[in-house]
Parts: sequence; structure tokens; C-alpha cells
Amino acid sequence: MSRGPVRIGGACGFWGESATAVPQFLKAKCVDYIVFDYLAEITMSIMARAKAKNVDLGYATDFVTAVIQPNITEIAAQGVRLVANAGGVNPEACARAVRDVIAEAGLDLKVAVITGDDLLDRADEISTEAPTEMFTGAPFPDAASLASINAYLGAFPIAHALGEGADIVITGRCVDSAVTLGICIHEFGWDADMFDLLASGSLAGHIIECGPQATGGNFTDWRLSGDISKIGYPVACVFDDGHFELTKPESTTGLVTPATVCEQLVYEIGDPQAYLLPDVHCDFSSVSVTQIGPDRVAVSPAKGYAPTDHYKVCATYRDGFRTGTFLTFYGVEAGEKAKAFADAALSRTRDTLRGLNAPELADVDIEILGAGSHFGAAAGDRETNEVVLKVAAKHDTPIEGQVLLKELTGLGLATPPGLCGFRGAVPKPSPIVRLFSFLMAKETVPIFCELDGRVKALGPAQSFNVGRHAVRRVPAPDAIDTSSADSELPLIKLAWGRSGDKGDKANIGIIARDPALMPWIWSALTEEVIADHFAHFIEGGADAEAVARFHLPGIYAMNILIDRVLGGGGVASVRSDPQAKGYAQILLSKSIPIPANLAETYA
Repeated sequence: MSRGPVRIGGACGFWGESATAVPQFLKAKCVDYIVFDYLAEITMSIMARAKAKNVDLGYATDFVTAVIQPNITEIAAQGVRLVANAGGVNPEACARAVRDVIAEAGLDLKVAVITGDDLLDRADEISTEAPTEMFTGAPFPDAASLASINAYLGAFPIAHALGEGADIVITGRCVDSAVTLGICIHEFGWDADMFDLLASGSLAGHIIECGPQATGGNFTDWRLSGDISKIGYPVACVFDDGHFELTKPESTTGLVTPATVCEQLVYEIGDPQAYLLPDVHCDFSSVSVTQIGPDRVAVSPAKGYAPTDHYKVCATYRDGFRTGTFLTFYGVEAGEKAKAFADAALSRTRDTLRGLNAPELADVDIEILGAGSHFGAAAGDRETNEVVLKVAAKHDTPIEGQVLLKELTGLGLATPPGLCGFRGAVPKPSPIVRLFSFLMAKETVPIFCELDGRVKALGPAQSFNVGRHAVRRVPAPDAIDTSSADSELPLIKLAWGRSGDKGDKANIGIIARDPALMPWIWSALTEEVIADHFAHFIEGGADAEAVARFHLPGIYAMNILIDRVLGGGGVASVRSDPQAKGYAQILLSKSIPIPANLAETYA
């Protein structure tokens, strides 16, 4: 008989998200813990710049102003405990601010701080060791250009802090799911070698780490979510055998179904049989998701294997500048007018730069939004009477960007008719911050827990024989000769989908609406077909070698990775969608051959 559940609410998926989750949870009295995930790679570099200007900053200030200050009295009254990676690059300052609010409220709550992830002060040492980028093999950047270096810590330090009696645990950089897994380890006494349980707790954390993305947010069938201004945030009810039930507070909108949860399950996981975390190597391929009640689903345990002896470490570094702006054209031939205007402005910019003996612009990107820029050849000859023109470029110094913006403005009286735009702040060149990922041995990264003024050094993570268990690859669905199909439908009629990024890779998860559809979807979406569909984005064009497919039979899904498709990814890219958030929508628009009897069912 399994013990539990422990009820964990997922309140935050990024720095700047709405603060509505905590009041929801407290009003419904439906959680024992609330977790917060504020950090992404670019967030770390932003926080590092803030700390460089003010030693009291460098953390997610929203955690203090929008969570702690307005809610701490009720949080204390209900005995709810908080775990947040709100510390960013300055968790000690975050803890001081939280403790000040607690003291002002006359409360007696313990705040623990986990540190050790921030390795920026070891930049020279790391530079001497010259690690290469783990995905591209690129050399380590110049130490003077570095903005942040942070190891992705695991969940056991969080569990330690909770075991010491902390009511609030604040960390720096840890893996997103660790804030949830740390609670499970503490509550259920899971050991470091209980890999299946650790993988299952990590899956629970992964499902709730993006807040309402598991409860109808960003959902393919978005109309079913109702009034999203009142959307409910997810609550994972985790049991000690690793299975969990997902729900949301009553009297909120959104929905919890296998479809909404499976979309989040495939989100940004890459190879579903090799989701590598500091505490466990996760295999999510056999997980099943079942509706067990209104807005309540059960998620089966995952499979786990021994983790590696290394932490993933992410450095961010400055690498030139980027500049861009948006303009609007409307009227007859709006798309052609926008293209002519952009070409002329760029021609003038190049002439001016040559006259100044300044470097050329690099990686110029012109997108005519509304004329099919995101769909490439699949858009066909699309006619539209209003478009948004986006012009952006990378460059070495601010001067080239300033010239580009000047010429985009200065051509305004010579433009084809229909140019307009809404202007607020004047755009200006901004620094490009690139990501550099590498590995460091866990034994070289000391971790500390501070509670009540006492700092305790935590021992290195336990080592395991990684090769002890071999992952059994799940077979692909049986191949079908799709040429035998006598009908076709857009993929969105047959599947749900969600997409995101992994560096310069796009991750697209496709979940069949019915198990019978998966063999047809898999056979239709070959590597070659996918590469052709995204050829306008893939560096080098329709390269099938850039595409990898993975099968998740437990949820009748496939996960797709496309490499070299985001123009560098993140803020290193000048694309409109540098994180592939809409790539599933591009793929879902593609028609898939299927038999007429299935087409009749799903049309």
C-alpha cells in the first residue's frame, strides 16, 4: 500500500510570470508545498548584470514582492512550505530579503539557502582546464567575456534543508524539477540509489515546473481551456511508490486531461529515454497517463538509471550585439512592399557602413509576418493585405546596429505606401549573450546549506556504476506504406503537439489523439519529410541528418529533435521565434495521409 500523497503546487515557470498561483492554492487549501522555477540560462546572465551593479540584487525579486510580502501570513497559518530557485546568482541576498519580511510580520519561519552552483569566481581556473562545449565541441570562451557560470545542482541538498526544519528553501541554479524531487526525497525517505523513484519524482517536477502549461495553457485545443485569465495552476499529489495524480484548484478554469499533461510531458525533454539529471537518468518512454476523474489524471511511475558523475554547467558570455525592429505595412501587395522596403534599407545600411569603414552586418534576418515567413514553402503563394516586417541583424559593435536603425527610419518618405507602426521606446542595439554548456566532475563542486546562521558543507553526490544498467530502446511503431492511404487530414486533426528549445535544437512533441493513429503519423513524419518541412529554418537547408525521432509508446507519442534550426537559439538568435515555441503549430498544419475510415472519424 503506497503512502501519501504529498501535495505540491507548481506556482511559477519563469521570472515574470503572473503571481496568481499562490493565492489560488491558499484559498483552496489544497497544497502542502509550493514550488517555484524562476531560472533560465538568459535569466542567469540578466541577474549577473544586476548583481554587478548592486550587490543586493541578482535574484528573482518577484519572489519577495509578489509571493512573500502579500502571502506570508497565510502561508505560515496553513503550514505550507516553499521551495524556490529564486536565488539566481545571489541566493544569500534573496534570503535576507525574505527574512526581513518574515521579521516584519512577526513570524517565526526558518529560511535555508543552498549555494555552491555559482562558479563565476572560478572562471580563470575553468578557462585553464579548457573544457569544450558539450554539444558543438567549441572552445571555452574568453574569461573576460563571461557573465555567469552555474552548475545544475540536484535535489538532495533541498531534501537536507527540509530535513533540518526549513520552512522556505532558496536555491541558486538547480535543475527545474529538483525543487519537487527534493520534497519527495524528504517526505518519503528515498535514497540515492532508488532510481525508478527518483525518475518518477523528477517527472512530477517536470510536469508542474511550467505552471499552467499542464492545465490547459499553451494547449493545442486551446478553446477548451475557457477563460485563461482564471486558469488553474497544477497540483501534483505524489505517492511514495512514485506514481502521482495531477489536478488543479477548484473554481478555476483550464482543464487537466491526458492531452494537457502529455503535452507537458514531451516538452523539451529531448531523448525521452535519456533525460539526464544530476540525481538520475530518466526514461519516460513507458509512462502512461489516465483520466481518473474531472480535472484529475493519474501518471504512472517512470523508469530510472544511475546518474553520471558530472554536473552539467552552463556559462553565458557576451558575443557582440544584435539589433532589430518591427514595422507594419498594409494595403494591396503589402508583403511585396515590405520586402522592397527592407531590401532598400539594408542596401543603404551596407553603403553607409562601407563609408565608415565599419564591419558588415552578420546574420541578417528579414521576416514578413503574415505572409508565411514561419511556414516556408508550405505557405504557398499567400496573399495578404497587412503584414508586420521584422528586420534584425547581429554585429560586432553598437555602431552597425545604430546605422541599421537610422536607415530603417530614414527611408520612411521613400517607401512604398502603407508603412506605419506603433512606437514607444526607441529600439537600440543590445548585447548578445551566448550559452556554453560543459561538464564538471561532481566532486569538484562543493555544496553548502545555510540555516539559522549555520553553514554546513554537504558531501559530494554519491557515485554509481553508470554502465551497470543498459537502457532498452523501445521499438518504433510498425512501418506503414502511407501511399496506400486514400485520404489525408491536417496533423492537428490527428494529434496534439507542443514545442520548445534545447539550445540551437527545436524539440517538437506529437501525441496521437488515438493509439490507432500513431503508426500512420510515425510513418508519414520521416526524418526527410520533417527536414523538408523546416528547410527554411535549418542551417544548410533540408538536411535529414539534423532530425532525430523518438517513440514514447506509453502515451502514443513521438518526440522530434531538429538541430541547427534556431539561428543559435535564445538571445544569440535574431529569429522571431528563437525558442521554437510555435514549431509544433508549423508541423500540425501539415497534412498526413490516412485511410478514409480514419479520416471520417477525425475530420
